[in-house]
Amino acid sequence: MDVLKRKYGNRSDWKRILERRYAKKYLESCDFTGYVTLLHTLKVTEPLFVSYGEKKLCIVDDGYMWLQQFPLKENHSVTTMYDKCGNVVQWYIDICLENGMENGIPYMDDLYLDIVVLPSGEVIEKDADELEQAFLTGVIDKTLYDMAWDEAVRLIRRIDTKKFGLLDLSKSHKELLTNEIN
Repeated sequence: MDVLKRKYGNRSDWKRILERRYAKKYLESCDFTGYVTLLHTLKVTEPLFVSYGEKKLCIVDDGYMWLQQFPLKENHSVTTMYDKCGNVVQWYIDICLENGMENGIPYMDDLYLDIVVLPSGEVIEKDADELEQAFLTGVIDKTLYDMAWDEAVRLIRRIDTKKFGLLDLSKSHKELLTNEIN
């Protein structure tokens, strides 16, 4: 099996960001155990837009913030993207093999499949084709393929029934790290 793509909370390899602030913290509570990071994009080379059908959203621009939650012993990571006014643009949930820490930076090993939740409540499943391709080309095996789908189905069910607490925790986690970043 090839190696999965490892994504880091500080996004240090992201050339689009010219000036940034960054904070991270380890949290342990009954609601969440893991790492949280906050990336404040003070200055970017150009805004970044994504499209979901007819919807076009700006997810990165000057003054935007990305909060990432890396819950330990879970197979997902949540990135909450905020505009410069502090409004949630979207919650982006990566299905992953694991979350961890390397050289002092939280990371997740991406399993391709993603779920987007918009502030309207709309849920969008993304990149099933990438998961399929990774399986067909031997990058992942059947166990990881099934685990990714099982996790996605479980999370969508929890989102639909308003029982996925990380979305609600994003506000308090952002406030906590905003105090650390300034």
